[in-house]
Amino acid sequence: MLFIVPKAKELTNLQPMKRNAIHYLCVLFLLFCCACKSGEKMFNRGQYDEAVRLFVKKLQKRPNDATSLQMLPQAYQHAQDVREGRVKGYMVSSDALKWERIRNEYRAMQNLYYIIQSSPAAMQVVKPKDYSAAITGAQENAAEERYNRGVQLLSQGTKPAARQAFAEFDATLALVPGFRDAQKLRDEAFAAGTIYVAISQLQMRNPSFQFTADQFRNVLLSDLQRRNLDRFVLFIDEATARKENLRPDHYTELMFYDFAVGQVYVDRLQREVSKEVVVGQTKERDTTGKIINKDVWGIVKATVFITKKTVTSTGMMDYRITEVDNGRLLRSNRVPGQYVWLNQFGTFKGDERALSDEDKKAMTGRDILPPPPQMLFTEMTRPIYDQLARELQSYYRNIY
Repeated sequence: MLFIVPKAKELTNLQPMKRNAIHYLCVLFLLFCCACKSGEKMFNRGQYDEAVRLFVKKLQKRPNDATSLQMLPQAYQHAQDVREGRVKGYMVSSDALKWERIRNEYRAMQNLYYIIQSSPAAMQVVKPKDYSAAITGAQENAAEERYNRGVQLLSQGTKPAARQAFAEFDATLALVPGFRDAQKLRDEAFAAGTIYVAISQLQMRNPSFQFTADQFRNVLLSDLQRRNLDRFVLFIDEATARKENLRPDHYTELMFYDFAVGQVYVDRLQREVSKEVVVGQTKERDTTGKIINKDVWGIVKATVFITKKTVTSTGMMDYRITEVDNGRLLRSNRVPGQYVWLNQFGTFKGDERALSDEDKKAMTGRDILPPPPQMLFTEMTRPIYDQLARELQSYYRNIY
């Protein structure tokens, strides 16, 4: 096709509508040239899959495009040679995942097969190979390889190996759903790789706080289960383990001691406060002789009396994680807790306008009795709970 582009001087002599039409044709011509060269560019870069895609895309729009018809067979042959060459290399390699890599190469070629089939013009010059059977065979071989590795790992009889076996059986089923007895073996691997951690009943030196301590433990256990720190770590109740005849791998013993509620400490403060405020108004004449109102500022004072009552509750909790089979100590720590109950109220004498916002807030307080020891114990355990949960989470996240 011969396309003559007018010179700039000739364009200026054309009527506006004709000039716009020629500009439009020029743009289309340039886009055509760029699109035609894009497939060649990918081909010259050795990106043969992309070159095939671009040549086919061009033929879908222009079935008689000479460049695409000529270069598409070359691009497909090169893509086939490169990927089948990789397959041959994987075949003789010792790569444990070679069949999955081979499957990926076949999948890429099968994708080109579908792309070429989408264009009748492309099918006239290329007869693409159907790799669907090769993909199925590679997946079967990949599943077989994964399955055998899972069986070998599971036979080692250790929890880390069982966890790896679980991953292998999981991959097997992803490759070929229902492959042999992979589902059953995956369940066995999961059970064998799971660490069952029994949380003990809380021991309290002071039995009057036992109910509250039990609540603390129940919340801790529920939260650890909810957090799902690791799919292979399961926290269970000590009583539940006994009831279900389940032998835990680890035993976590919890004990509160040294819980103390201090005496009510009263601190009385007195201070003088003052502030400059508007105390009145006076009348004056402005520069025009008009009578206006003018604020009169003055200092107001007051005496503030603040009463602060505090009760400090402190406590300590020991935890020990031991291995059930041999009694080996795995981890232990002592976690402190503290809670300070504060009640503040006040009165004042003098001008209320002298009070700050904080002083006014204190004036709204009232004298109340401290909470009962059970409530103070509950508040004291909150920081203990947070730290204990973080420590257990950290330990079991990195155990293997």
